Amino acid sequence: MYQKYKNAELVKPSGLELKDRLVGVQRVTKVTKGGRAFGFSAIVVVGDETNVVGQGLGKSKDVATAIAKAVEDAKKNLVRIPILNGTIPHEQKGKYGGARVNIIPAAPGTGVIAGGAVRVVLEAVGVHDVLSKSQGSSNPHNVVKATFDALLQLRDAKSVAKERGISLEKVFNG
Repeated sequence: MYQKYKNAELVKPSGLELKDRLVGVQRVTKVTKGGRAFGFSAIVVVGDETNVVGQGLGKSKDVATAIAKAVEDAKKNLVRIPILNGTIPHEQKGKYGGARVNIIPAAPGTGVIAGGAVRVVLEAVGVHDVLSKSQGSSNPHNVVKATFDALLQLRDAKSVAKERGISLEKVFNG
């Protein structure tokens, strides 16, 4: 799922204390000749609130099963996100479908300035101070995926220095 991100570090769920957060539940209807068949789809974000997060989708005929399936799916898609002093290392834009998300680092004490699905993802990953703007589609599925797109593009100074083959000091001072 995260193959296109070269610095995406996949994480195994064993040994982590993951908290799941429900982003949304949709009731879907399939119209058949026998009438309407109702089902539910749930999107869930799980994270350890330090720097590991994952998202999943579950579908079922009842809500509880859909949420349980979504949590299981989310645990299979865990990634590590670089976090620096409770915020993100740099500004980043993410997009998925019609959803656009912009996340910006903030000074300590700012809090998580984000709405809806973006807030859930950022809190699950353990970011405490961040500014964000969600534009375009407000579809929670696409907003969550756009937020993940932005988070997976983040790089900390150590990885940049290693990639360029220069010292950490030279990354900052040129």
